[in-house]
Amino acid sequence: MGRHYDLAIVGGGIVGLGHAVAALRRGLTVAVVDRASTVEGASVRNFGHLSITAQEGEARAYADLGRELWLTLAVEAGFWLRESGTVVVAQAPDELAVLEEFRDARGAQDVHLLTPGQVRERIPVADGVATGGAFLPADLQVDPREAAPAIARWLDAHGVDFFWHTTVTGVETGRVHTSRGRVSADAVVVAVDHEVDRLFPGIAEAHGIQRCGLDMMLVEADLERPLAAPVLTGWSLIHAAGFAGAPSADAVRDRLAAERPDLAAHDVDQVFAPRPDGSLIVGAARRLGDDVPPFQSELAFDLLLGGARALFGVDRLRVVERWQGIHASAPDDFLVSSPAPSVRVVSVTSGVGMTSGLGLADRVVDELFATAPGVLAAAGAARSH
Repeated sequence: MGRHYDLAIVGGGIVGLGHAVAALRRGLTVAVVDRASTVEGASVRNFGHLSITAQEGEARAYADLGRELWLTLAVEAGFWLRESGTVVVAQAPDELAVLEEFRDARGAQDVHLLTPGQVRERIPVADGVATGGAFLPADLQVDPREAAPAIARWLDAHGVDFFWHTTVTGVETGRVHTSRGRVSADAVVVAVDHEVDRLFPGIAEAHGIQRCGLDMMLVEADLERPLAAPVLTGWSLIHAAGFAGAPSADAVRDRLAAERPDLAAHDVDQVFAPRPDGSLIVGAARRLGDDVPPFQSELAFDLLLGGARALFGVDRLRVVERWQGIHASAPDDFLVSSPAPSVRVVSVTSGVGMTSGLGLADRVVDELFATAPGVLAAAGAARSH
């Protein structure tokens, strides 16, 4: 670890990798330090759904920038990406009202309203389930188990130094102290998602950072035809910021809580995302706290499976895997803090790290290295030729 770097990054998840991509594009030398052996946290335990359109404000700006980076990196790093869009299924008049208000606010180019028949043309929902819906064409999809590891391999091949199996014990201006020695760098970014409290407990407490645990599963389903895009439901209309700000969203929230108190008690956001092999990622029941117990409720999984059966009109669902994802959660959507000169603690605290993390990272690196010349356009070449 005798080499001096322009940027040292603590954390090898998608936000940390995003900082490495941004630094590499600017011709900077980069080291990434992570205690794991590979990408293993929230960056591989999610839906792989890049939900651009449903974001609001700052998150939408990062998502738009991230979209272009995802398109570029998929070509250069060689991982599967589909410009699938997203289908939102409305199952009640108030849910359709939210989508109509969302369309009015965003415009028909971003939000295509669908009739019940058009919903069925796009995805194999059961007859009579959909009151209507919407198609969000800007959204993308990746395989979460493939994408971030592929980006890490691509960065490694382009000169970024990775120190896996290396625990960080302290960070200060110009130095990262680790279990293998010291990493020296002009600037340091700490991107450890919900584990901010491990290195900077004061920052975590000041920003109200907690852990959000997600109960998720992978299923095989005998659908009428393969799912061609991620699917959101009425529960998404009260979780995603863009929908939740619509005037009718409160009515949806109140009705869902009254009709399905069991789902509301598990803070369910019923989402479905197909993987390239046709299996479905199904989730998620959510739990929020300073710590997330490892014990998962079978009732939560039963509720998620029940929602899948009702939406698609299928009886046979074979659970292949179950897992728990954990991401940072806080009142603000993003954390960017500077505990020391040229040190930034960065986290996406709204559960949209895959969607907005690359864009956020690009802005942070831009601020840290405002005068860095763009001598290595590594993540722009594929789309410019």
